[in-house]
Amino acid sequence: MEYLSKERYDEILSELNRLMNVEYPKVKEDLDECRAQGDLSENYGYRQARRTQARMISRINFLQKVLKYARVIDTRSLPKDRVTLLSRVSFTNLATGSQMSYQIVSPHEMDLQSGKISLKSPIGHALMDHQVGDVVEADAPAGVLRLRIDSIENPA
Repeated sequence: MEYLSKERYDEILSELNRLMNVEYPKVKEDLDECRAQGDLSENYGYRQARRTQARMISRINFLQKVLKYARVIDTRSLPKDRVTLLSRVSFTNLATGSQMSYQIVSPHEMDLQSGKISLKSPIGHALMDHQVGDVVEADAPAGVLRLRIDSIENPA
């Protein structure tokens, strides 16, 4: 089971609807046109259309599975004094003194450019369920990071 924010759930649903109702019919039409051109064994357009169709079906199946097992997070039930899913956490790397701020999200929402890290990442996992002032250790690929939690902002 994956927990998603309402926004991400809606984005996935929108993408799935677009793929099924707009993109897939175009791919199917292209495939039918290529099939009508005759000899399929030497028809590059037909092979390309089949590959595109296979990728589209794979993406549709993936999104359907994500939505099937997804649960939208009720932000009202999350604790306000601890790091939870959807928390924005500011912390300091004690070895370097550098400060960072990330939102903890599900793996399907992770986007480093937007400041969102997965709760399954080493840092996200280490921060979960801790409070302001706690020092946690994250087993990152670069080694063990000691992080002090400076602030926590939880959604309303």
